[in-house]
Order: sequence, then structure tokens, then C-alpha cells
Amino acid sequence: MTTMTEASVREFKMPDVGEGLTEAEILKWYVQPGDTVTDGQIVCEVETAKAAVELPIPYDGVVRALHFPEGTTVDVGTSIIAVEVAGGAPAGEAPQPRPAPAVAEAPAAEEPQPEGRQPVLVGYGVAASSTKRRPRKGAEVPARQVSTAIQTELNGHGGAAPAAPAQPPAPAQAAPAQPAAVAQQRPLAKPPVRKLAKDLGVDLATVVPTGPDGIITREDVHAAVAPPQAPAQAPAAAPAAPAPAQAPAAAQAPAPVAAYDAARETRIPVKGVRKATAAAMVGSAFTAPHVTEFVTVDVTRTMRLVEELKQDKEFSGLRVNPLLLIAKALLVAVKRNPDINASWDEAAQEIVVKHYVNLGIAAATPRGLIVPNIKDAHDKTLPQLAESLGELVGTAREGRTSPAAMQGGTITITNVGVFGVDTGTPILNPGESAILAVGAIKLQPWVHKGKVKPRQVTTLALSFDHRLVDGELGSKVLADVAAILEQPKRLITWA
Repeated sequence: MTTMTEASVREFKMPDVGEGLTEAEILKWYVQPGDTVTDGQIVCEVETAKAAVELPIPYDGVVRALHFPEGTTVDVGTSIIAVEVAGGAPAGEAPQPRPAPAVAEAPAAEEPQPEGRQPVLVGYGVAASSTKRRPRKGAEVPARQVSTAIQTELNGHGGAAPAAPAQPPAPAQAAPAQPAAVAQQRPLAKPPVRKLAKDLGVDLATVVPTGPDGIITREDVHAAVAPPQAPAQAPAAAPAAPAPAQAPAAAQAPAPVAAYDAARETRIPVKGVRKATAAAMVGSAFTAPHVTEFVTVDVTRTMRLVEELKQDKEFSGLRVNPLLLIAKALLVAVKRNPDINASWDEAAQEIVVKHYVNLGIAAATPRGLIVPNIKDAHDKTLPQLAESLGELVGTAREGRTSPAAMQGGTITITNVGVFGVDTGTPILNPGESAILAVGAIKLQPWVHKGKVKPRQVTTLALSFDHRLVDGELGSKVLADVAAILEQPKRLITWA
């Protein structure tokens, strides 16, 4: 009877709510232990590196336990809620729950069972396989041993006497089985680290990784560059004996750092969207060679057209603002210069020119900066573009932008003018070749028809990836956008 009760408890695991995301933070629980839940009922809201998403439970039952409190970041694949299913579990599941170690295995065995049912949820679906790197972690132990053995052979004929006896036994046993596997497994390292290794002539296969999940860090590469230093430091191991006496003093060193002035400082954990944005911007800034060009333009006629469109019945109920015409101007410029709409494929060493435009719009939200995009914006009429922009901005402000809406962008606009800023040097959205920054539109003295008059003026800045966009192409795109905003009738003659 007890076995039947335990077998009826189903564990719901944190799904991959994006594409290849490895963790999510539980923002809010909508149920508590003892509550009855039904198939498809929303039980919690989680925040990934891309968006906030509500998760439905895939079966009926009573909540037995919530495994994590709100505010906890949980790895994908980890059970977050236990639900007692009415009527017991399928026969095939009954033998599994008894042993304590099998708790982690029971959900894995259950997962194939509901494959026929495909839960429908904005932002996530059933993935055939996980893209997490964590399962590979087990394979890294032999790889590290072999890599260490290789490095030991390369580093020293002598001098590292204490380390030498400790290392050979493990490689000696693993050597016959491991070299082929190591050769097939690509070392894990980020692009900047791979470039550093290439510049220094270091074979990543011989580097011992110390980063999380077996990722090779810059320090690992530098350590592999100077192997002769290891034997030189080996004699210092003898006076290492008094080190334990100094260790307590060293251990106390971090204490003053942690004891910050809580009354005058606030520490905010970097996670979720903000953490992902920071990582993406660092990766973009140090991977793509950025070039930024500027142009200041008279947009008085564009501002007049905006006021006219607001009175047009075709735009009734739609958001009409300068950003709408700027977006349309960029789309026309891309049509005239299609090579700007491309990406750089590092693995294949190819430039991928996109024959469609998914127009990204950078949006500041309470959870940080996100860049959702309008799919196939090049095919939309001006009213359709206005409707899409309104939906995009509204959804972003509510924090309901789905991960799918932030994927697949090809070119982006960031409107820094809404903050009163004249211009900036925007960083490319990863995977894109160009981003247009729009400054504040202000009345300024301007020479118009030979006379100095007050005109509506703004500054545009276009950043582009110089690997695939040269100065001529970038200049043409920026000049076309400026020309359209100066003379909006070019939207007709150039479209």
C-alpha cells in the first residue's frame, strides 16, 4: 500500500524554457502544498536569461511539496514540485520510487512516457533532448587525467619530484582506453579563450580546465604557456610546511571585503536577463570588431509626417511616433544595401546574408535590457509595422516577452533619444552585423534654404561588424537612413 502511494507521486522538473538555457529562477509560486492542480494549470513563474515564463503542470493531482523557495535559481532538469497523482502511477513506474537514490532517476524514466502529449506554452515546449553540458561532465574526468598526463610528459624531466609519483598511476590505467575518446571530444572554451590559445600556440587538448563544467579559462591557457616555471617552483614546496600557520590569517582576509556598509551600499545579485545581457555584451564587444559612424540630420519633414499619420484613419488606434518612420527608413536602406543584413559564422568561416529582416528593437524593462524583434519586418506595410511595434513595446513593458521573440534578429534599433541622449556607440546584438542608435530629436539652429532657422534635428549612430561590413557599406546604409528621414518622400521613390 505504501509502495502504491509513493509511486503516485510525480516529480515535475524545470524544463528548458528557451533554447539551450541551463537554469531559471523561480519568481513566484501560484500553488502551495495541499492544493489541487489540474492538467495545464499554471503553478509558477520563472525567469530565464531571456524572459519571464509561466509554467503549467502536465497532470492532475495534489501538490505534495515545493522543492525550492521563491528567488532560487534552479538548473534545467531539476525537480521543482512533487504532485500526488490520483489513482496511482502507471504500472511501469511502480517499482521505481522505493530506493532513495532512485529519486533522481524516476523522473528520467517518466519523461519518455508523456512524449505523446505536447504541452503548449508560449516560450517553451517539449524538447527531444537537453542541450545542457552537464551530462558531459562525467566524461571530463578521464579527459582531465589524460590531459594532465600529457602535460606532465611535456613539462618535466625532473624538478617536479613530489607531483610525478602521484600522477602516473591514473594515466597508466586509463591510457589504453582514453586517447581515442579524448581525440573525439572538443575542448570546451569560449571564443576569446580559443583565440588566446591560438595566438600563444597552445593546443587546447593539452590544457587542464579549471572552469565550471570543464570549461578552459584564460588562466588555464596562460598556465599551459609557461611549463618550465612548475619545476622551478617545486623546491618551494619544502618551505610550504609553515604555510598552514599562515593560512588562518589568509582565510580571515575576505572578512573585511564582505563586511560592506549596508546603510550606504546595496548589492544586487547579477542573474536572469541582466546576467545574460552582460555576458552577451562582453562576448560581442570582444569578438566582433566594432566600427561606429555618425550623422546629424534635419528630420523636420519626418516629424510633420508623423503628425499627419496620426490623423490618418488607416492608423486609428495604432502607435505612431518617429520610431515607426525610422524603422521603415532602416528597412528601405537594408533593401538597397542587402549585404548589411548578415551574420558571421565563426565555425564555418562564412558570411551568412539574410534575405529577410527580423528587426530588433532594444527595450529597457524592469528586468533589464532585452531585444525582441519583429519577424519578417521587411514584408510589412506601414500600418502593420506600427501594430507590431505597439505589441512589441507593450509586451516588453509587462515583462511577458517570450524567448522566441528575442531569437533570430538580424539588425537592431536602439532609441537612446527617449532618455534625452544625443547619441552613443551601441554594441552589436550577438549574431547581428549592425545596430542603429537614434538620438534625441531637438530644435536646433540649422541652415535651411540659405538661412539659419530652428529645425528638428537628431544624430544617428550606426555600429557594425567590420569583419563583414566595410566602411563603404556601413556609410551607405547610414546615409540612406538619414536621406529618408530628411526627405520622407523617398519612402515612396526608393521602396
